[in-house]
Formats: sequence, structure tokens, C-alpha cells
Amino acid sequence: MTEAPNEGARHTEKMKKKKAARDKIMATKTEEKGLLIVHTGKGKGKSTAAFGMVFRALGQGMNVAVVQFVKGAWQTGEAEALKKFGDQVDIHIMGQGFTWETQDKAADIAAAKAAWEKASELIADDSHDMVLLDELNIVLRYDYLAVDEIVAVLQSRPAMKHVIVTGRNAKDELIEIADLVTEMTLVKHPFRDGIKAQKGIEF
Repeated sequence: MTEAPNEGARHTEKMKKKKAARDKIMATKTEEKGLLIVHTGKGKGKSTAAFGMVFRALGQGMNVAVVQFVKGAWQTGEAEALKKFGDQVDIHIMGQGFTWETQDKAADIAAAKAAWEKASELIADDSHDMVLLDELNIVLRYDYLAVDEIVAVLQSRPAMKHVIVTGRNAKDELIEIADLVTEMTLVKHPFRDGIKAQKGIEF
């Protein structure tokens, strides 16, 4: 396709104006702080996106800790990959599996409390730049932990500590104090067509 006369020049001028407006906005963004990030919603990708941030942080030389509240019964690809980073990452797989699999509420609550105790310790520890609390929203949904206690710990975390929380049905109290909230929306999923969870995709 042949470009119309002056179209290139108009495009260049348009992009110059757009860049100037963008630079003006960016000049006002000067603050740095540890972020509380929540990934929630019914769609797939909450933990996947969170682990993407974890690997990005590791690539920047940051130290990361991970606490998995539910997926303890699964041998996940992310856990295996993280082991390759050695002392740069501290991972704790503490869940007993999904509640409909364990069918033992007392054991689920005990596991959730143990995982939160470890999570609280890691959040307070200045040696970690980022802490991922994978599927914390799931145990909060079932009221296995007191949301007020979680909120208090998250709000009192070190100023530069990033914390990521995943899981559907995030509590309103958590969304309220978060800096970044993303809701994953389900549009289409192969499970509905009889396709099982697969290695490298779901775990």
C-alpha cells in the first residue's frame, strides 16, 4: 500500500504531541513505595501473572519469598523453576490442597494459620523485597483467617516491601487497602469442553 502524501509527516507530528503529553504526565510520578497488589476474579491467570512479577523481580536481582496457601498437594512448574534461583528465593508450599479435596475443615484452618504465621514473618523480614501470598484469598473466603489481622499486618509492612495476593473473591477490606487490583474475567476455558488441567498450563 502506498502511503498518502504528507501522511508520514502527520503521523510524526501526532506522535510528537502524544509523547510530549506523556512526558508531562510521567514527570509528576516521582514517588516510590512498596505496593500491595491483588489479583482476583473468576478468570484464569491470577497466580500466573503474580509469578510473572516474581520472575521479573528475580531478574532485577531482588530477593523474593513465596507462600502457597492451597496448592501444596500439586507439584507445580513454578515451584520447580524457583528452586533454580537458590538463596534469592524463599518458597514455602504450605497448603493441604483445595478444601473439597481435603474435606477436613480443622486441618485446613490449621494449615492456613501456619501459612499465615510464616507469611507474617516473611513480610516483616527486610531481607525480602517482594512476598507473594498465593491463594490467600481462598482461605479468607472460607473465613479460615481473620481478615482484620491480615489487613493490619499488610498495612504495617516495611515501606518498600511489595506484597502480591492472589485468589478469587478478594475481600472488600483487602481491595480497599491495595495499591493495584486486577480482576481476571473468564471469557472461555477449555475445562468446560472436557479438557483437563495440563502440565505447563495449569501447574
